[in-house]
Amino acid sequence: MEERHVGRSGLRVSRLGLGTMTWGEDTGPDEAAEQLRAFTGAGGTLVDTADVYGDGDAERILGHLLREHVAREDVVVATKSAIRRDGRYDGSRRHLIAALDASLERLGLEYVDLWHLHVNDPATPTEETLSALDEAVTSGRTRYVGVANHAGWQVAKAAAWQRAWPGRAPVVSAQVEYSLLRREVERELVPATVDAGAGLLPWSPLGRGVLTGKYRTGLPKGSRAANPRFADFVRPYLDEECSRIVESVVTAAEGLGASPLGVALTWVRDREGVAAPIVGARTAAQLAPALESEELTLPQEIRDALDDVSDMTAAHP
Repeated sequence: MEERHVGRSGLRVSRLGLGTMTWGEDTGPDEAAEQLRAFTGAGGTLVDTADVYGDGDAERILGHLLREHVAREDVVVATKSAIRRDGRYDGSRRHLIAALDASLERLGLEYVDLWHLHVNDPATPTEETLSALDEAVTSGRTRYVGVANHAGWQVAKAAAWQRAWPGRAPVVSAQVEYSLLRREVERELVPATVDAGAGLLPWSPLGRGVLTGKYRTGLPKGSRAANPRFADFVRPYLDEECSRIVESVVTAAEGLGASPLGVALTWVRDREGVAAPIVGARTAAQLAPALESEELTLPQEIRDALDDVSDMTAAHP
């Protein structure tokens, strides 16, 4: 698997990241181990988690696997903080440093490679929140820092603040939902992130699973849309406009002899500023097609056609 720099930093990651949001809930330790072995075996390095995934169990599982199955030096570990267990946002210095320490304990690590602010907390002054990033780097708890789920102006503000004084930890990455079904981020967030020198780490690059084409004829048993816990998460992308885009992806895949998943993932992987899309799966079998997409490159005419058909996609919640 090829590697890319994350923005203008020296951090290099595989151009596909492994997400762990299902670990500790829908994905147990054994299945997680299979995923991680398959991912690293294919040359993948970036593994993304968060302190709230599985109520901390995702980090615990990852930490165990790093001790028992995969060499620590072969993995770029990224985690996130800023959401309390009761769902409230908390960007205070007190919470963030305590949350990072708790993550390190669950992971069994002295440091993570990349630490993200999971959300923006409007109730806490930006300078206080960002001071926690500086402390995390200077204390050795993390090597790099970034933001997640921030608006374009918030990314620009954070990056400018960190550049304003020597010695501050630069914002090297921004996680954001980005796919053929979620392109409104191209209006402000993508240009702001690229201008700030940060790398994009798109989450849900497969449109919450819809771009795989599995919902074309209904709700498959066992799918997220058929699960009451996730139905509301997927439903916004099951409308007529999104279905039209999915059909275009399927047509392109048939012409290339590829899978719709591969086409959709490759499209976002090679967009401006993208370092690595983050793909989550419940099983190793579901992850396999994403790993196989490493060999796929979309011809320019296919890219242009997909750009055109998805250009007017309405913003989804």
